[in-house]
Amino acid sequence: MSINDGLSEFSADVSDGLPSSWDWQQPVIIGVSGGADSMALLCSLAELSRREESPSVAVAHVEYDLRPEASRDREFVVQHAEQLGFSCYWEKVRIQEASKVQQGGGTEAVARQLRYDFFSRLAFEIGARHVAVGHTRDDQAETILHRLLRGTGLGGVAGMAGSRELCKGVSLVRPLLKIRRQKPREFLEAIGQEWREDKSNNQMCFARNFLRHHVLAEAEAGPYPAAIESLVRFGEQASVEMSSRLKTIDVMIEKSIEQKPDGEILIHQKRVGDDLHIMPEALIEIWKRKGWPRQELSSKHLKQLTEMIFCGSLESSTVPNAVDLPGGIHARLTSKGLSLQVK
Repeated sequence: MSINDGLSEFSADVSDGLPSSWDWQQPVIIGVSGGADSMALLCSLAELSRREESPSVAVAHVEYDLRPEASRDREFVVQHAEQLGFSCYWEKVRIQEASKVQQGGGTEAVARQLRYDFFSRLAFEIGARHVAVGHTRDDQAETILHRLLRGTGLGGVAGMAGSRELCKGVSLVRPLLKIRRQKPREFLEAIGQEWREDKSNNQMCFARNFLRHHVLAEAEAGPYPAAIESLVRFGEQASVEMSSRLKTIDVMIEKSIEQKPDGEILIHQKRVGDDLHIMPEALIEIWKRKGWPRQELSSKHLKQLTEMIFCGSLESSTVPNAVDLPGGIHARLTSKGLSLQVK
């Protein structure tokens, strides 16, 4: 007998998407916006939690001040969480104010960072080790294409991980990552569950929306019916290659990076060796470890920093001695190498 016997087909697929570290006997958090994907995740995990007799499931919601209907989205999520017997925690954030503080990030990037900050704080508060969010296979394809067009390295086109560290001791989990976008909607319709529609998802001023509604939708409907699957497979291949490269990157970082007490990072020019081709990925790894915002960090920025490390000097007239980067990061050449620090 399958361990998923008795579950709906969708919930069984969600169960298959949970990492081996997922523990129903520990508190877990479900990030819910009220949209179809997160509501389907909520309903399926509710079904699984009843089977597992989970002692503590919490719903987390962030209310952004960008849309008049945001408060109704929050009320919708709170109501359905309570109906399921789950605690619901929510936070209202002011995107415009936060954008002024977090220099260099677009609205989507700032909103994402604030959302994950809230999830991290809540996880520590209730002792949760896992936070589940509703990214689908279509979201994965959009992410890969968005990063590719914006300019990124191998790690960028590897896409989103099914599970990654959100903060110390807490994992961000994406159980729907192998599920196509239409499946959550079909599941909700089958069980008679409503969801909220975010009108901003149709606004073409957001890059992801443009890719979703124009580029990918038209590609799938036209000459490239396998566009989503092809992009995801490309990302999976990049992920495998990136895993092997990370070992080399770890060695480079270990021998060439000096962490100062004030948070400054110094990359020693004489210690980096001659691995010019992996430096952009090493820089991305440094950004990850420092928790610096990476959404606006383009391949152009990475190329510029790489040139400063390998070709720059305080006397150079062709390579800049200093540059300001997205997220308020300042890079400057010193007599020893490249200094990176939050302004």
